[in-house]
Amino acid sequence: MLRIISANLNGIRSAVKKGFLPWAIKQKADFICLQEFKAQRDDLEDTILNPNGMHGFFHDAEKKGYSGCGIYTPHKPEEVLYGYGNPEFDAEGRYVEARFKELSIISVYMPSGSSSPERQEAKYRYLDSFLPHLVNLKKSGREIVLCGDVNIAHHEIDLKNWKGNIKNSGFLSKERAWLTNLFDNVGYVDVYRKLEPKASESCYTWWSNRGQAYAKNVGWRIDYQIATPGIAANAKKATVYKDEKFSDHAPLTIDYDWKLKHLSQRNYSSSFLI
Repeated sequence: MLRIISANLNGIRSAVKKGFLPWAIKQKADFICLQEFKAQRDDLEDTILNPNGMHGFFHDAEKKGYSGCGIYTPHKPEEVLYGYGNPEFDAEGRYVEARFKELSIISVYMPSGSSSPERQEAKYRYLDSFLPHLVNLKKSGREIVLCGDVNIAHHEIDLKNWKGNIKNSGFLSKERAWLTNLFDNVGYVDVYRKLEPKASESCYTWWSNRGQAYAKNVGWRIDYQIATPGIAANAKKATVYKDEKFSDHAPLTIDYDWKLKHLSQRNYSSSFLI
């Protein structure tokens, strides 16, 4: 069984104070993809960079306290790529890819356009540049699992107040069409929706900090695991973890009935100290 977790932390130090790392260790995951850790790698303690039995690979933004993504894994990749070849967005720390012979695990933090019209235009530039990269990845022959905060709710079922958000970033028709094209034409799979095609309020992974959105479960599903068809067909269980609140996002865990031939054995410690 292959266990993959995606978690937007909205600040890794804040999430650690709220108990994220002990929870993460207990999951015995093969890969934990992190987004928005908002820190420079060189400023983080080793207990955060490499918590018990796991290697940490991080792509931090040039701007301090902004963006950033990473991957924790007890396995040793053959290669780790930081950025996807676009200088504008690679400078913002939005892409890490851990490559193995038959699999790539990717953590992405896609831009939000909610702060200004300029950032929405940047989001569109990102989507235009990122799609060809995903097309080429699919042609590589490896299975792909892309995890991350996509900052787009695909369908009406994916957010509570869809009627009130039709003209808002994250639910704009052009953004949603990008995902539709990725799934229907490029051939990637929305793994959560494959497993839970009718889930509505239980699917949300992000809640605004305004208006008691979390307490009222006025949420959005904007965190995804997007995979090539081969490994997606072996997905068995999806869980959105809400028992503890590490950030304004909830971790998404998916288990795959998939055994990788070239992975080292898991090497978790029996105890966790920080």
